[in-house]
Amino acid sequence: MMLFLSKRIAAVLLWRCIVLILCLTGNTAADVFVRDDIITTPSPDAFSVCYRHTCAEVVELKLEHDQWERIRVLFLSPPDSAEEERARIARAIGMMEIMTGGLANTANDKGGNLDGLFAGGNQLDCIDESTNSTTYLRMLATDGLLRRHSVQDRATRGFFLFGWPHTTAVIRDLGTQHDYAVDSWFYDNGIPPAILPLTIWRDGWEPEQGGY
Repeated sequence: MMLFLSKRIAAVLLWRCIVLILCLTGNTAADVFVRDDIITTPSPDAFSVCYRHTCAEVVELKLEHDQWERIRVLFLSPPDSAEEERARIARAIGMMEIMTGGLANTANDKGGNLDGLFAGGNQLDCIDESTNSTTYLRMLATDGLLRRHSVQDRATRGFFLFGWPHTTAVIRDLGTQHDYAVDSWFYDNGIPPAILPLTIWRDGWEPEQGGY
């Protein structure tokens, strides 16, 4: 157990160093994945999921045809608004987390970091979550399911000299050109992520503040 915790602590410290370098160089978009074996052009037939903090482990997965069809059906009718499409995106990501949970042993992932320290199965930090959510978003976009949004580079707020760093997936409203955080880290596996304006997220938003 102590060795396991030591590895997690080392992973978190590595992540903090990466984020600090990004912030000090003026690059607050965490668009460079931490491993080169993460599939950056994912499809339902081949995509990667990472876990165990800062993508310490990466596994390549595949969804069955009927699983992906359950995702596609959410987007078949054009959304009446960008807000409606964001609600569909949140639902789709929650569904994909459930579908991949059994395959990657992440079904018992707990929201945040502390609740998962002694939980069973593979746990995810925000680097894992934001990487996986970006993968799911790219799968949706590649299949032409996103009509009102584009997938953007991930974003990071804070760094360890002035607070706990945190990273999220990001989408852009094609109508307003406003960016939105797609943050699944706060919630247990399978719960739809919070999608909120990136400017509010950057100000330190957390779920207990409500509204999203």
